[in-house]
Amino acid sequence: MYIMNKLYFIFPVIIFICFFTACSMPPTEEMNRAVDAVIRAENDANAVIFAPNTLVRARDTLVRMQNEADAKRYDEAKNSAAEAIALAERAISEGKTGTSMAKNEAEDIINSVSGLFVETKSAFNTAKAAGDLALDFDSLSMDINFAQIDYDEAVQNFEAGNFKDAIDESQIVRSQLSDINARINNAAHIVVRTK
Repeated sequence: MYIMNKLYFIFPVIIFICFFTACSMPPTEEMNRAVDAVIRAENDANAVIFAPNTLVRARDTLVRMQNEADAKRYDEAKNSAAEAIALAERAISEGKTGTSMAKNEAEDIINSVSGLFVETKSAFNTAKAAGDLALDFDSLSMDINFAQIDYDEAVQNFEAGNFKDAIDESQIVRSQLSDINARINNAAHIVVRTK
C-alpha cells in the first residue's frame, strides 16, 4: 500500500516534469518550417517584385522568432514561426495576383500603343503629303523609329514575362508618340490660322 501511495504521488510529478520539459524546448520544427517558407518566398521572383513589403514583414517576423527562442520564450517563438509562414505564403499569393494584374495591364497598354502607332504614322504621312507644314520630317521620322525600337523592347519584355518592364517601356512609347502627334497637330493649326 505504501508503494501504491508513492506511485500515486510520483506519477503526477513525472507527468508534470514531462510536460514542463516539453514546454521548455524550442519549437525547432516550427522554426525550421518558418525559415523554409520565407526562403521559398524570397526565391519567388513574383513575390519579390509584387509583394516586397510582405516579404520584409516575413523576414522581420523570423528575426523576432529567433529573438524569442533565444530568450527562451518558446510559445512566442512558435507563434512568430506560424506568423512568418503565413506571411511567406501571403507574399507568394500576392506575387501571383500581381503578376496576373501586370500581365493584363501590359497587354492592354501594348495594344493601345499599337493603335497609337497607326494613328501617328497616318498623321505623319498626311502632314508630309500636305507639304506646307513647318516640320522637320527627318527628325519626326527618326523619333518614330526610336519609338518603334522602344515598342519592340516592350513587346519582348511582355513575351519574356517581364510585365513591369513592358508596362514602363510602353508608357515611354506612348509619351513619345503623343509628343510626335502634338508637334504635327501644332504645325497643322498654325497653317490653318495663317490661311
